[in-house]
Amino acid sequence: MSPFRLILFDDDFAADFYPLTHTRPVADLRIGIFTIREKWEKRLRSSSTTSTSPWLEKYRWPFEPDAAKDNLWINGRVVPDGELAFEVMNLGEGEAITMGETLIACNCGKSTARIPLNEKDHISGNFAVRDVKAGVVILQRIHDIFMHNGNAIAADEELLKSEDFANELSATNTVIGGNRIYVGKDVTAEACTFNTANGSIILCDGAEVMEGSHLRGPLVIGEHAQVKMGARIYGDTTIGPGCKVGGEITNSVFHSNSNKTHDGYLGNSVIGEWCNIGADSNCSNLKNNYGDIQVYNYSRGGYENTGQQFHGVIMGDHAKCGINTMFNTGTVVGTGANVFGGGFPDKFIPDFSWGGSAGLSDYRFEEFTETVRRVYRRRSLELSAKEAEMLKTVFERTKKFRKS
Repeated sequence: MSPFRLILFDDDFAADFYPLTHTRPVADLRIGIFTIREKWEKRLRSSSTTSTSPWLEKYRWPFEPDAAKDNLWINGRVVPDGELAFEVMNLGEGEAITMGETLIACNCGKSTARIPLNEKDHISGNFAVRDVKAGVVILQRIHDIFMHNGNAIAADEELLKSEDFANELSATNTVIGGNRIYVGKDVTAEACTFNTANGSIILCDGAEVMEGSHLRGPLVIGEHAQVKMGARIYGDTTIGPGCKVGGEITNSVFHSNSNKTHDGYLGNSVIGEWCNIGADSNCSNLKNNYGDIQVYNYSRGGYENTGQQFHGVIMGDHAKCGINTMFNTGTVVGTGANVFGGGFPDKFIPDFSWGGSAGLSDYRFEEFTETVRRVYRRRSLELSAKEAEMLKTVFERTKKFRKS
């Protein structure tokens, strides 16, 4: 049994990850093979709890420290590797590590009290604070997810158990390159091309890659995910559990149970859970003048320069778009939004909006939840009362962003 209890906390920067963190703590963002939470739990061999927004704690992520163990508080924006995990694991009671003004982790011993982690004076006054020694990746904005995804896949490989990926591809496939292909249980793949020259390819349990698909590493196809016939998926991409994808995808991260099953291009993007991208929909990830791309930031109430030349679409959970939707560079689609119609919609589509370039109105919450129920039933799931309440809270909290 682990001597630690991990407390993954959201700091003041969690709002910079809206709309994705409207419905999850930062630690439950997916980057590489696993979510940040899963990485910490695997590396420190410990269960975790969360210190986050009141509405998330109330409905899905309760704050539950452990009085019988050392409670390690870890910033949910920090993406761990082996070296950093070792440094955190060896923190003594009352010790903390920082990088600049950012708290990385601290050991609060058996105390179950919630500490004011955003007050640097409190940390300095009550902990022995030192600078972190290991290299650290700290997510600052959503685009950091796809920017660091390739390296995160490579770092996560050491967390895979060889016995879980001891299977081999069918001889009908073509394999290029010297890196590994990890083949989980019950994987189906026939007459496809797998290129590992630039990184490994991970095919998790139950994944299906249909014939004629071309895949390049580093790449993750999650548990029971499905790659449709003739798909072209480039490296630095993660397709999360239960997703169904097709067409052309590059350097993007899909969270679980989202669909992009038809032709169309998606690049340098992050897609939440339960999203659906209609047939022949495309996103631009490069401006015609090759300039820096501006993206809407909820916490600042306006657009900010990302300093990035490549940036596609960000989609919050349960967002959907109709066929032939065209997303401009750096578009943000809020939680539960439903986008359709011709032309380019606005670069910021507020949560629970309904419409497109011709105008937006509020998506009635009762109609939204009925759609969610239909979607869930297709996967033999039901929308719980608690999740419905959480989504209602997000609906109310995001009213100020809608124009109607």
